[in-house]
Amino acid sequence: MKGSWSLRRRVTALCAVVGGLLALVAIVASGTAAASRSQVDTLANRATPLRSASEALLTALVDQETAVRGFALSGNDMDLQPYTNGIAEERRLTDAMTALIGDEQGIRERLARVTTAAAEWRREVAEPVVAAVRDEGTATAQALINDASRQRFDNVRATVEDLQGEIRTFRNETADQAKTSSTILVVLLIAATVIVLLAGIALLVSLRRLVIEPLTSLAEQVRAVAGGQYDQAIETNGPPELATLAADVDGMRRKIASDLAEVREARERIEWVNGQLQSQAEELMRSNRDLEQFAYVASHDLQEPLRKVASFCQLLQRRYAGQLDERADQYIAFAVDGAQRMQRLINDLLAFSRIGRMTSGFTDVDLNALMADVASQTESARNYAKGELTWDDLPTVMGEQALLTTLLANLVSNSIKFRHPDRPPKVHVSAERVGAEWEISCRDNGIGVEQEFADKIFVIFQRLHAKDSYPGTGIGLAIAKKIVEYHAGRIWVAPDVTEGTVIRFTLPVLAGSEEEPAGENEPVRDSEVNA
Repeated sequence: MKGSWSLRRRVTALCAVVGGLLALVAIVASGTAAASRSQVDTLANRATPLRSASEALLTALVDQETAVRGFALSGNDMDLQPYTNGIAEERRLTDAMTALIGDEQGIRERLARVTTAAAEWRREVAEPVVAAVRDEGTATAQALINDASRQRFDNVRATVEDLQGEIRTFRNETADQAKTSSTILVVLLIAATVIVLLAGIALLVSLRRLVIEPLTSLAEQVRAVAGGQYDQAIETNGPPELATLAADVDGMRRKIASDLAEVREARERIEWVNGQLQSQAEELMRSNRDLEQFAYVASHDLQEPLRKVASFCQLLQRRYAGQLDERADQYIAFAVDGAQRMQRLINDLLAFSRIGRMTSGFTDVDLNALMADVASQTESARNYAKGELTWDDLPTVMGEQALLTTLLANLVSNSIKFRHPDRPPKVHVSAERVGAEWEISCRDNGIGVEQEFADKIFVIFQRLHAKDSYPGTGIGLAIAKKIVEYHAGRIWVAPDVTEGTVIRFTLPVLAGSEEEPAGENEPVRDSEVNA
């Protein structure tokens, strides 16, 4: 809502107004309380003591007048003692009242009149009577105490009563002021309470109108959208904060609606793709059946005439060797070699195609026992090349024993086949745990592999040398790669090897195995196994 006050601004303004009013009430209340404390202090520490002192002053003056008349009758100095004490008490009370009067000029004037009247009475009545008693006797002194002397003391009494009246007036005015201040404090407290109550009511009404009702409406709209009504726009008439929230929620609604539309389109595309994949899967199943049929034909129908060709060529070679000319013997040798290589090629292709299709299931395979089988299989080739096969303590893995035997036998055979012409072959197999995998290495001291050809040697029928130099079909490492990948591993040629070749492959660690190969132990030799 353009131009509308935000909720924060409204609450801040309300708090500022309420705070200002309460601050004003607090200032007035503090001033009134200070005045009330001063008035109560004046009442307790000045007015009341002044009243008591005025009464005591009257008593001291009466004691003086009584003592003078008694002394005039008896002439006894003991009777004059209250007169002397009364004068001292009068001076003490006068000094005390003077200290308590402060700026009350009326009380000060009346106290001065009392002091003056008392001094005149003593000078004109009391002192002449005392002197007459001492000089002329009691009779003369009694004659001085007459109506005129009594009138003089009545004037003193009257001035004291005027003083007491002024003190009473001062005390009553102070008490009235204290009552007024107390009333004002009560009124201010009530006013503060009313202000707080009105502010609370205003805040509740504002929150209901500006927050609760718009939020309730917004929640209903959000529930409607959550129920699937993604086309319903979300709006609110609340403060700018809620309007912004509603706009954000509406933007989210539009985004969800757009995403749902894209999801529907994607689902339709996925259903179409699934249909295509289903068709391709059916086609792949047909292709697999055709391949299996081809494998059956290759293993039976093709090999049977091939065996006949090879057998008769070998018969021709044995029977007519040396009876024909040299060229005929060479042709027959070519035919025999071609038939034998074709037979080996067909067998290797069948072995390659069967990997992963014809399975006996995974079991725990002890690679140490497996290497003993590999050593036995490759014994003749190693003896011919005067080679040596060793291996470290190897782990137990999960896999197909026959396939893993073929894998290691192919690697060892390759190392012996591609030996260096100047030294007998040495092949060493070791294992190292790397995370959740065993990294198994087959190291030899052969002719090695150039790094640029490191990936090509695992391609089926890929050869780096002429078949006359190194015999074989060129499928052995391709079979090894397929076996490793069938066991969820990787195989590669280790780079930066200074002598020979190191082929490494990985196999998953057996679940729950804590086994570590004894890589630093004395290696096991094929001669030890054979022994």
